[in-house]
Amino acid sequence: MDLKQTLLSEKNVGHKGGIYNKLQVDMAFNSNHIEGSRLTHDQTRYIYETNTIGVGVSGSEEAVNVNDVIETVNHFRCFDFILDTLGKPLTEQYIKQLHMLLKSGVVDKNAVIGEFKTCANEVGAMETAAPEKVPELLGELLSQTDENNMTLYDIAAFHSAFEMIHPFYDGNGRVGRLIILKQCLENDIVPIIIEDRDKMFYYMGLKQMQTGNDSERLINVFLSSQDDTEQALKYFGITYSRPQRTYSDVISHK
Repeated sequence: MDLKQTLLSEKNVGHKGGIYNKLQVDMAFNSNHIEGSRLTHDQTRYIYETNTIGVGVSGSEEAVNVNDVIETVNHFRCFDFILDTLGKPLTEQYIKQLHMLLKSGVVDKNAVIGEFKTCANEVGAMETAAPEKVPELLGELLSQTDENNMTLYDIAAFHSAFEMIHPFYDGNGRVGRLIILKQCLENDIVPIIIEDRDKMFYYMGLKQMQTGNDSERLINVFLSSQDDTEQALKYFGITYSRPQRTYSDVISHK
């Protein structure tokens, strides 16, 4: 059974402790932590496995931010949404729906959920797309992307461009990384789950690709992530073809 079939099968039967469980927890923990969540990996796993908060599960009685909990639960739903819609086109409405799922119920008076930003914003001291330009720029990016024939380089380039547009008030990174999951699964590429420990290299890689068309650092972060995912796949007995293991391999197949 391949990865997509395994993930869908384990999801549909509510299987615990398998690759679906692991990828759900690892991706929610790391993607949210990159954005500032303070939940531990144990707490994230506890929320997923028991549907309760488990504040002291890791030996700490520190207070838990309610938004961290909400966004963790929402991320699990986004992961399932990706699995349930594999093969469906990535459209403006699809991306808005993903954002709606991610941010629903979050306590933030400034949040605009499921809709594009209405005010200018910047990320990492870099300007992003003006609100009025978002639909046009995102539309161009989507129209120029062959969703069913993407290489690892294409996924990195798409992600870089998406984050540069930065279409939402908040949640852009997590939505962008969920899109990476969709693109990997649809193109039989080992899934990329950026680890919190690599976030500075990830941010630097994004900036370099966005400002100087230098993709090496971002690609290397992706490849490192695939190394970790591949080990998990092997543990669960899932084989995956992975011909691109170095930056040179990726560039030669771009």
